[in-house]
Amino acid sequence: MTTALWLTSAAIVALLAMSFFFSGSETAITAASRARMHQMARSGSRRAKLVERLSAEKERVIGAILLGNNIVNILASTLAASVLIQIFGEAGIAYATVVMTAAVVVFSEVLPKTLAIQRPDAFALVIAPILNPIVTIFAPVTLTIQKLVRLILRLFGVKTDATRDISGAEEIRDTLDLLHSEGEVVKNDKDRMGGLLDLKDLQVADIMVHRTRMLALDASDPPEALVDAVLASAFTRIPLYRDNPDNIVGVVHAKDVLRAVLAPGADVKTLELLAIATDPWFIPETTSAETQLNAFLKRKSHFALVVDEYGDVQGLITLEDILEEIVGAISDEHDVEVSGVTRQADGSYLLDGGLPIRDLNRVLDWHLPDEDFTTVAGLVIHVARMIPEPGQIYDFGGFRFTVLRKVKNRITQVRAQAVAEETDAAI
Repeated sequence: MTTALWLTSAAIVALLAMSFFFSGSETAITAASRARMHQMARSGSRRAKLVERLSAEKERVIGAILLGNNIVNILASTLAASVLIQIFGEAGIAYATVVMTAAVVVFSEVLPKTLAIQRPDAFALVIAPILNPIVTIFAPVTLTIQKLVRLILRLFGVKTDATRDISGAEEIRDTLDLLHSEGEVVKNDKDRMGGLLDLKDLQVADIMVHRTRMLALDASDPPEALVDAVLASAFTRIPLYRDNPDNIVGVVHAKDVLRAVLAPGADVKTLELLAIATDPWFIPETTSAETQLNAFLKRKSHFALVVDEYGDVQGLITLEDILEEIVGAISDEHDVEVSGVTRQADGSYLLDGGLPIRDLNRVLDWHLPDEDFTTVAGLVIHVARMIPEPGQIYDFGGFRFTVLRKVKNRITQVRAQAVAEETDAAI
């Protein structure tokens, strides 16, 4: 072989090495952890800052990488064909095709991308200082190519201006689901993170204690009876109403009642609870849980009453109710443990009608929707489109719901059992 052939062969190897660089760079930039790069950049890493900048301009970076990769691959193939033609004559074209295809696939595609996907962060940090000036040099060409591509797509009616980037919250949620399925994140941790992300989408009406389960005392009752009711209750804060339950006039704290009862010279018979009660705090039922959590913290209060658009009391919400949406049920020595879910021997579950769908999904890892209803009873009524009678059966969401008990117009107990196929119809 002549010196020219040796130089040409060396050029081919160098071009394949450049192709290795471009292919690995494409994978590394797209797979590198944005969170880790951001943390390293905040710690002062210049390479991490470069990776962050390149990741933020993926369209321009990928365009430059593809342009450079195609240039070196085509040039390497052309040189290889010229070398092999000089050695083997006309048959050199066939040899060049086979040899360059194998070389490009193995050494310039599979090998660099496999290495980059295994260590994307380290690979990205290494190539960023080299890739950055290349992207700058190719910028005019890649910009022209991008405009041409967008013009062609527009001719075929494809909109290129609309973006469909996934939100950060959804990306975190999807990552948690993936890590949970792979066993790296336990269910409780996944539920806590998911609950935190859900707060901005939840309204207080979704998690409040409904008025049918709310303890409120009539302020006109004898003081002794009121004190006995407060001290016998498992709740710390209790609303007081006058004339009717919608007319809440104060909220009494059990500790204040106990302090007043034990005060020197105190007489329970003449104790006025309204005098030691605090003013009620009313909030709209459409308030988001995240907004209400911030309001609780800012106001340094733990208790609020929820009203509808007509000002009627719909229920109450506490700081603990919101925190439970994040960390799960919080029980203390005074709580009555009523989960509302009882597993049967046949694999079915007895469900309390007032059990929130969110709690049911969290406890049993089900995925029932809760956009149009809040409780199990609401789900059954939504599917039936009426108030069903005990014994009626409805299939929904892959489960068969049987109404077991009803008190007046309120469904109090339902049996749920998984079914093979979802029919979403009444039987």
